Parts: sequence; structure tokens; C-alpha cells
Amino acid sequence: MATALEEARAALATGDVPVGAVVLGPDGAVVGRGRNRREADGDPVAHAEVLALRDAAATLGRWRLDDCTLVVTLEPCLMCAGATLLARVPRLVLGAWDPKAGACGSAWDVVRDRRSNHRVEVVAGVRAEESAALLHTFFAPHR
Repeated sequence: MATALEEARAALATGDVPVGAVVLGPDGAVVGRGRNRREADGDPVAHAEVLALRDAAATLGRWRLDDCTLVVTLEPCLMCAGATLLARVPRLVLGAWDPKAGACGSAWDVVRDRRSNHRVEVVAGVRAEESAALLHTFFAPHR
């Protein structure tokens, strides 16, 4: 989570919402990194999780990340939860919950829906206060 938080802080430099993600390989090494880059790239799908999953797939040379763990500072949205499922990631570690748009247990629970062909173990609340503080600081001037 420390590396994901570093990625989240780096997103601030481009005016992006401070969300960071990393993918850990089977040995626990970081194989993918991402941070929100929607503002930086003008790309609506440049979410931290999607970029980290793409980076991990490129590093490992395969799209199936069925022996990896996705670590992210904020509960993934519907799109990112879907990408996590499609990459066959078995474990998701998240910092802060997102009660408005989270899709891994709060607003929706896509990653554990019994209708899916894959389910994801969710470990929540890891360094949640730090993750939430970054978001509160970022959004405070906008409210």
C-alpha cells in the first residue's frame, strides 16, 4: 500500500484525483503501477487500476493475472471492478471505501457477484486513513 500511496501522491502533480494502484506478482514484487491520469492524458478510462493492470499484463506478457494481487488506495469504481474481474485477479487490497461510486462492497459488489464467472477476495481498510486524507485534501477546495 505504501507504493500505491506514492502513486496517488504523484497524481496530484497533474491535477488528477489522488488514487494509486499497484499489482503484485505471485512473489509479492510489484509488476504493475498506475495512478489516475484522466486529466494528464485527457483519457476518461485512465484510472489507476486500469493502468496498473495494463502495466502488469505487459510486464508478465499475459492478460490473465490469476496469481496477482491488486492494491489500490480507493475502492474501485464499476469500470475498474470489471477490469479486475476480467483480468482474473484473485485478490484486491483497498484503502478507503468509496460509498458513492465503489463497486467492491459499498455502492455495488461486482467483484463478488455470484453471477460472475470469477470472484475476488476483498481485503479492505489497509491504511484507509492516509488514503482518505489525500482525497479529502484534494476535494476540499472544490466543495
